[in-house]
Amino acid sequence: MQIDLSKKSVLVTGASTGIGLAISHLFAEFGARLAMLAETDSIHDAAAEVKARSGIGVKAIVCDISDREAVAEEIGLLEHLDVLINNAGIERFVPILDPHPKVEEDFRRVLEVNLFGNFFVTREAVPKMRNGGRIIFTSSVWGKTAVAHHSAYCASKHGIIGMMRSLSRELGSRGITVNVVCPGWTETEMAMANLHRMAELEEKDAEALLKEQISVQSIESLMKPKDIAGIYLFLASELAASITGQAISVDRGEHLA
Repeated sequence: MQIDLSKKSVLVTGASTGIGLAISHLFAEFGARLAMLAETDSIHDAAAEVKARSGIGVKAIVCDISDREAVAEEIGLLEHLDVLINNAGIERFVPILDPHPKVEEDFRRVLEVNLFGNFFVTREAVPKMRNGGRIIFTSSVWGKTAVAHHSAYCASKHGIIGMMRSLSRELGSRGITVNVVCPGWTETEMAMANLHRMAELEEKDAEALLKEQISVQSIESLMKPKDIAGIYLFLASELAASITGQAISVDRGEHLA
């Protein structure tokens, strides 16, 4: 069976950089009709890049997914959807012993985007989704484990897995599959910024810390965004029609389960 997305309408959130952009390139390569969403105007350049490489028309959407009214307005402009990739997310350090008010502001902001935002997008998208559609969330290996100083991010990524499992039960009668991808260490702007902040807190060299992190992987190397994108393509295809309610790690064997 060959994967053909030429008749599929796909929305990818968090699509201006990193994993979301890699997913968009791959889906366009397989013929998908794409809508790419991000919080900033940089999504226009990203969409133009995808269109230039694939020759396929791409719709660019600027939207803060934590803004309920904006989500309703922007998603409301889409006619229908076959695949929703809920990839948008942010990360903030929230040390529990840091008394600065910004810690609580950051905690709230992470949950507003990563949990509420993904729920808002899904709530608007599902009525436009045909039976047999696909919903794929991006969580993290930290959605199954945890690290210090990331309680907001870890809580949100654990929450995404719980939300996915509930939705898989709720939407199963329509043949809509709902799954989560849990990436490990991947060379994205957000992950590398996070690595350097972790190194500062632990008083370590960033390169040494990265080497330490990937040393526990079965395949000891840092992934690129394109290394993650393939699992989204598979889950969006007919090949994965019987897979739902699953949180699938793509981490080069960092966590064995």
